[in-house]
Amino acid sequence: MKHILIIEDDTVIAEVQKDYLEANGYSVDVATSGDTGLQKALQEEYDLLILDLMLPIVDGFEICKQVRKAKNIPILLVSAKKEDIDKIRGLGLGADDHISKPFSLGELIARVKAHLARYDRLVSDSKPRTATEEIRLRGIRIDKLARRVYINGNEVAFTSKEYDLLLFLVTHPNWVFSKTELFEKIWGLDSYGDIATVTVHISKLREKIESDPAKPQYIETVWGVGYRFLL
Repeated sequence: MKHILIIEDDTVIAEVQKDYLEANGYSVDVATSGDTGLQKALQEEYDLLILDLMLPIVDGFEICKQVRKAKNIPILLVSAKKEDIDKIRGLGLGADDHISKPFSLGELIARVKAHLARYDRLVSDSKPRTATEEIRLRGIRIDKLARRVYINGNEVAFTSKEYDLLLFLVTHPNWVFSKTELFEKIWGLDSYGDIATVTVHISKLREKIESDPAKPQYIETVWGVGYRFLL
């Protein structure tokens, strides 16, 4: 049974989400303050975190940053704010997705299932390492089995979605993909998603793999179309 942590200061909303998730077969804990939620997220084992942004004592942005440093689990941000800047900031801190209040419980379940299924696929591979498990391309080395990335010999940390996006682009060099195509390939949530996520993650990738992100040598912007990884 998958174990989920909800960090939400509105107890009514938290209990409704908890009941619905439990009815769909998940084990759920609830924390109603930021400090308590952060402590539970770091000290206990969870498969997914549902995180409200506006919390007392410690806000959701700080929790997202601290959890992402320590844990590789899906983080779903929840907020009543509609501004893109909050979504972009949260995704930039390592969140996997953002959902705006009010939302249907059906949508919540769909996103939870999608992220858990994707994560399970990513960590289920236990085959011995072979030559095909490693990719080398112009100073980038990707260990697919360990999900580690080395830039010019130095290991660089990537979030789950950053890694997925980089691997997809590297394995499709010189192909041009639109933001919509990349979102559907990596997030698989075309019915619910926000393609601004792609822009944020491309920016984060450039910061990590490019010597000068303002003059990218790996990920090229094809204006009016999308992006491509240069061979």
